[in-house]
Amino acid sequence: MKKAQFFYLLRRGFFAGGGGEWSTLVNAFKTRVLADGGTLESESCIRDDVKYLIQNPEPVAFTGLLNDYSGAAAAYSLRLLDNTYTGNAIKVRRASDNAEQDIAFSNNELDTATLETFASGTDAFVTTWYDQSGNGVNATQTTASVQPQIVSSGSTILQDGKPIVDTSSAIHYMELDGFAFSSLSIFITATYDNGATEGIFISGGEDSTDRWDYGPRTTSDYRFLLEESNNDERISSNDNYKDGVRRLFTADYTHIGVNGSNVATGSLSTPIPVYANGWRLSGRFFGSYVAASNKFQEVILYDSDQSSNRTGIETNINDFYSIY
Repeated sequence: MKKAQFFYLLRRGFFAGGGGEWSTLVNAFKTRVLADGGTLESESCIRDDVKYLIQNPEPVAFTGLLNDYSGAAAAYSLRLLDNTYTGNAIKVRRASDNAEQDIAFSNNELDTATLETFASGTDAFVTTWYDQSGNGVNATQTTASVQPQIVSSGSTILQDGKPIVDTSSAIHYMELDGFAFSSLSIFITATYDNGATEGIFISGGEDSTDRWDYGPRTTSDYRFLLEESNNDERISSNDNYKDGVRRLFTADYTHIGVNGSNVATGSLSTPIPVYANGWRLSGRFFGSYVAASNKFQEVILYDSDQSSNRTGIETNINDFYSIY
């Protein structure tokens, strides 16, 4: 091919359809050619342009889990889940003077450097865990004594090298502001700690006869369950996971799963009841509050059946956290 034909094809974009790295390189080369007026300056110009483009590749654009699997009803994480989300990760309260500050993301993960600088050698607690779904369903806790902890004596609390929101000491939980849904798919990255309390991850309702729970239960029995008490329905297994090991827990109306494998199957009715007293992360009400012993890194809730996307979502989470 003559040089004039080569540049003509570059200008017309005929080499742009190959895909992958070749397409990126050719399109970038085309841009440089057009910047030179679309003419061949010299053979060395071609070599210089190609060498420059190889040594200075375009950075790969970040895409988050919610970019690939959109439509979440609420999404809480200590990593960035959506490249269009411009808000903060959490708001924290410093124990020394009760001052509060928003903590953003740095390189798509929680900005622990800013968090620890703010904590200034003391403890810090989460007052708001911001919803990245775009629906504004923030997880909040205004009562200081009930707020989950994230910094201890100036250091971020970690689980397997990643920050956690820790509800494992006494009664700590968060309310989901304005949360309501009729269907459900759950993806939770969490640790059920070795405390004597329950491990219920998410619950709705406030009494023993009209309540919805998901997670490990240990006060009266040792089961891992998804339960809707009003209709006396549940999917459950005999596993309690009370060992302090981080896992990926999933559920929908036909299964509960752990680390990418089903541990129990069944069928629950829809829709989920609308509870006047709302929803919360960690623990449940059974006449009075029953505390849970959990450490959370990510909670993603869909108001839709995500069974067809389940494997892809699990893979995305596991790729980031290296759980199993």
